[in-house]
Amino acid sequence: MSILVDIDVMLARRKMSVGELADRVGITPANLAVLKNGRAKAVRFATLAALCEALDCQPGDLLRWAPEESEESEEAVGAVGA
Repeated sequence: MSILVDIDVMLARRKMSVGELADRVGITPANLAVLKNGRAKAVRFATLAALCEALDCQPGDLLRWAPEESEESEEAVGAVGA
């Protein structure tokens, strides 16, 4: 996935636990973990807004884009490590 989620960075900066953030946002800790670990397929703007409010940050502090590695570069890395 080329969208990376940095919720854990903001949690550390705010010295807040996943459980506390989940309570403040109104979602389950399990759903927050799915989002935090980059396994979510989508996020609602309302949830993103609630995360930003709870963490006192901007959406760009939580989400960033990075180019996906091509299969060729992944194969090259595997060959070097072999």
